[in-house]
Amino acid sequence: MAGLLPILWSTGSGSEVMQRIAVPMIGGMVSSMVLTLVVIPAVYALVKGWGLPPADAVASEAVEEDVRLPEAAE
Repeated sequence: MAGLLPILWSTGSGSEVMQRIAVPMIGGMVSSMVLTLVVIPAVYALVKGWGLPPADAVASEAVEEDVRLPEAAE
């Protein structure tokens, strides 16, 4: 992406054509980075979060089965 910035800011001959190529490429790289780092993990957390049982249900099952839960370190 750093290589496209000089093309974007150039003013020489033929720069109009190169700027038309550089702008969509930079936009695509930025949008793919945002999707990869923000949107996809958020959607994954939402989908996987719905399938997890509540903590109370897990604790009550452990009590019913006479299983000791680990104590928190003080």
